[in-house]
This record gives sequence, C-alpha cells and structure tokens, in this order.
Amino acid sequence: MFNAIKDQLASELSDIEKAGTFKIESAITSAQGAHITINGEPFLNFCSNNYLGLANHPRIVDAARVSLNEHGYGLSSVRFICGTQDIHVQLEAELSRFLQHEATILFPSCFDANGGVFEVLMKEQDAIISDELNHASIIDGIRLSKAQRFRYKNRDMADLETQLIAASGARRRLIVTDGVFSMDGYLAPLTEICDLAEKYNAMVMVDDSHAVGFMGATGAGTPERFGVSDRVDIISGTLGKALGGASGGYISSHKVIVDLLRQKARPYLFSNSVPPAVVSASLQALQLVREGEALRATLQSNAKLFRELMEEAGFNLLPGEHPIVPVMFESESDAVSAAKGLHARGIHAVAFSYPVVPLGRARIRIQLSAQHTESDIRTCVEAFKSSVNR
Repeated sequence: MFNAIKDQLASELSDIEKAGTFKIESAITSAQGAHITINGEPFLNFCSNNYLGLANHPRIVDAARVSLNEHGYGLSSVRFICGTQDIHVQLEAELSRFLQHEATILFPSCFDANGGVFEVLMKEQDAIISDELNHASIIDGIRLSKAQRFRYKNRDMADLETQLIAASGARRRLIVTDGVFSMDGYLAPLTEICDLAEKYNAMVMVDDSHAVGFMGATGAGTPERFGVSDRVDIISGTLGKALGGASGGYISSHKVIVDLLRQKARPYLFSNSVPPAVVSASLQALQLVREGEALRATLQSNAKLFRELMEEAGFNLLPGEHPIVPVMFESESDAVSAAKGLHARGIHAVAFSYPVVPLGRARIRIQLSAQHTESDIRTCVEAFKSSVNR
C-alpha cells in the first residue's frame, strides 16, 4: 500500500518546499536560554517563548531534580485511575489562586486543554464566536464540538457584535479569543469583549499562553492587565512558555466547569498525567513569578530598548507593548534573506512569510527575554543593520 502513495506524499513535501514554508529544525546543543549553541556554534536566541528566562533557572532545575527522587519519573496512568499525586492537586490550587479563579484542571498541553473544553461545554444548540486569528488549537477544538460556529474579524468589536446578534438564538454563547496574538504581538481588547459579552449574555474564554507570567501587575496575564479577571469565565494557558518552558497546560474557570471537564474532557481522561518533575518545577516557576517584579520590569525594558533602537535604524515594526516584536519586510524574499544574514552573524531568529502570514506581510518575529542583556539587544540590532539592504 505504501508504494502506491509514496510518490503522492513526496509531491506534497515538494510543494511545501516550493512554497518556501518547509520547516527546518535546528538542533540546539545546549540548554535553552538567551545564549545557545546550535551544532556547537554560539548564537544569541531571539525566537524563544522563554520570556522570563526561567527555562533553565537553577531553582526550577533543582525542583525538578528533587521531584524525581521524591515523586518518580512518570505515573503510567491517567489522573482518575492512579495518576494524581499531591503535587498535581497543589499546582492546580496554586494556579487557581494566581489566576483568581475557583478551580483549575491540568492537561498534557494547552493544545489538549483547548481540544477538550469546547466539546464538553458547547452542544448543537450553542454558539461559539471566535476571533479569526485565534491559535490553531482553538480552531481544532471548536471543530471537535457540534456547536454553531461564528467568526469575527481580528479584534474588530463591531464585527463581534454582528456575530453575537447572528448567534442570538443559541442556548449558550461563548466568545473565545487569544489574549495575545502571537504572530503580531497584539493584545485582545478584553474590556470591550467583556462589555459585549454582558450585553448579549455570553461567556468569555481567553487563551493567555503568551501573557501568563509577565503581563499584568502580578504577571497573571491579559485579564489582569485589563482589569477584567472577574469577568473572564475561562482561561486556558500553558506551562511551556513563561512558566518554565517545559510542557503542560490548564483550564482555569468556575468550579462547576472544571468539575465537568474532569468527567468528560477526552484529552484529560485518556492522557497520562503531567510528569511529576514538570509539576514540581512549575510550582517553583509560579513562586518565581510571585517574586518576579524585577524580571517583568527587565523584560519590558528590553522590549522597549529593542523597539527604540530598531525604529531609530529605520526598520518597520508592528506597534505594541508585548515582547513579541515583528520586524516587517516588503517581500517574502527580503525576510528570508534577512534571516539568513542574521544567522550568519550569530542571531537565531525565524522569517515568516505567506501562507503562514498574509501575502505582503512577511516578517521576522523577534521575541525578547528578561535574560537578554543590553549588549545582546544592541548586537541583534547591529546584525539587522548589516543583514538588510536599505
């Protein structure tokens, strides 16, 4: 059978290469951080989600090491059989307190969290109203449900209201949005979304994967940043970005919603528990976030400095306040050429072009970390200057 489809699959791969979207994985030969090695060569890393620089923090590494001795390597079980340890319960409680919600449920990843929540809560007589640029995990999760589906233009509140009116006959209505749209670094207008939700009797869900840990006064994310923590019904998020960068995700919400997910969410019921070492390390990551006012200030300062230096040098940046800073180019070939130039100068960054982003909106997405020094940032800017013909 395979021989019959081998050429078809090879043709698909060839089409991906011709489109310029073939993904090549660079083998990092060091721990994650602002400074990494790739195949033994040193690079400054400007494309990681390691926003607070915690991925290799000694307190997190020590917590994982101690946990291996005390709680073992793996559980070989799902949560409801024999896969729940005291630390799983503790982490869920700590996340609930941190995010100001009644209850939290852990999943193997945020992709799984988003894959499990819609099917449980939303049925044929219900409606999901989703931002058009929401993460792929939200899109796939919505597809798994039988709910009516409505899509509104990115951050367009007039169109959101239009879709809410169109969904007025539904039993339940759920507005779902990314807190931060990761390709642009734009924040969702949560205050206005919550206002419309109240006007049309809808619930609000936010995937805050690119904000939890460093946005808001205490790092609790975009709902805290906009002062609407008590108006957002469901938060999904990850332990795999600012909170240590390993793996694992969660839904934090009203207790009745979390209780129902424990009974019916398929990615939770049929997946092994988050490994004990990751759970213990995530507990330590949350403690570091609580102590992390200086880290958050450094991250904000680093993003501000990079923006200022790049704008002074004449580069076109998307506006924003997030440490995701897209550097825009007039053509796909310009972005790819610039990324190659950066690589040759020891900067690890990735070009995004059509169809990953809209045609004519090619970019290199720079991601700042609290771990970057002023010297690192200035080196990156100089590499951009040397890599781009302007």
